[in-house]
Amino acid sequence: MINALGLLKRRRFLPLFTTQFMGAFNDNLFKTSMVLFATYQIFADERQEGFFNALAAGLFVLPFFLLSALAGQLADSNDKTRIIRVVKLAEIGIMLVGCAGLLLASTGAVTLPLVLMLVAVTGLGIHSTFFGPIKYAILPQHLDDKDVLGGTGLVEAGTYLSILLGTIVAGFIYRSTLIVAGMTLAVAIGGYLIARQIPPAPRLGPQLVIDWNPLRASWRLIAATMHIRRLFLAICAISFFWTIGSVLIIAFPPLVKNVLTADAGVASLVLAVFSIGVAIGSVVINLLLKGAISARYSPASVIAMGIAVIAFWAAVRLWTPTTDGRLYGIGTFIAQPHAGTVLVSLLAVAIFGGMFVVPLYAFLTTTVAKDQTARTVAANNVVNSGAMTIGSMAVAAMMAMGVTAGQLLLLVAAMCVFAAWIAVKLHRACD
Repeated sequence: MINALGLLKRRRFLPLFTTQFMGAFNDNLFKTSMVLFATYQIFADERQEGFFNALAAGLFVLPFFLLSALAGQLADSNDKTRIIRVVKLAEIGIMLVGCAGLLLASTGAVTLPLVLMLVAVTGLGIHSTFFGPIKYAILPQHLDDKDVLGGTGLVEAGTYLSILLGTIVAGFIYRSTLIVAGMTLAVAIGGYLIARQIPPAPRLGPQLVIDWNPLRASWRLIAATMHIRRLFLAICAISFFWTIGSVLIIAFPPLVKNVLTADAGVASLVLAVFSIGVAIGSVVINLLLKGAISARYSPASVIAMGIAVIAFWAAVRLWTPTTDGRLYGIGTFIAQPHAGTVLVSLLAVAIFGGMFVVPLYAFLTTTVAKDQTARTVAANNVVNSGAMTIGSMAVAAMMAMGVTAGQLLLLVAAMCVFAAWIAVKLHRACD
């Protein structure tokens, strides 16, 4: 990974990395600010909070399910850099809608601001749907084969570091909707300007006949990809990881507020620790594999992730809530007897999760022809987003029926066992 850091000096990598970093930062700054504002300023019920968080998560990933096939076709039949620039320009318009919702929310209105913010979240999902296949598929085109795993790890680590930064910033500024609106719009404009520095990545294979029917295109894309056993297993394993991640992200804000009885600053801290952990895991697995693309550590990593989830659940159950109706701030939260256990176990969940998923993405971009990488990543995104959408909606339904955020952690631990089984089959098939 130390050698991979040298990629940041190259014009064929740095503008792409920076554009991705700023896009992920902006997505997370807006979404986290919106969720925290709704959780702490609008709603006063755990079920309502959980349902809104799940709805926002579901709307964000739904475009991945509907439009990823189209995104993959366009990326493999056009200059990928040109598509990036169009997508980043669209992000500016999306943030204008989100900013309008934020500013209206500050006036005391509820329904229209929430609708506008959810529309913006959906728009950000569309933006990420078209950018997602390219950020991985462009790497084999711009980098040498020996640098692809390192580049993938850097993109993944950078994504989670940007999520970390967006989460931390959102925790401090979410109450000031004017600052959130101004910052998200400024970052969107900056991302577009930097995207213009990415070198061209022209089409490599023959011109494709684009299928504009999203459902038919998705079905054909999945059918063309999932019959390849190694890709089928890798995509299934990644889908389980992101479904697990979606459950955790939905559960965190209401769990922090209602179980840990802590404020939005602590909610940001919890999300930040999770992001740091995945970034660390991305670096660690690259060091262990020494640049090789292999799933040999994935089964053990996801089992360790499940054990860490159970440790986190146990630490939460031992937590002593406040008794006077006030919420712990970051300082008083950290001073509590079990705070260290909560944060360390959560960090372990994220580290092992990063170790599990990064090699799987490298499988997608290095085991197919370079003119098919975007469609392969898009097929992965279709299946991932379908699983995440179903997971988000299932969580919303369960929380509406009274399932607590703490109980969802046990569901996550059980899902880790199944993900490990898939990872074992992938290791045997490919290594």
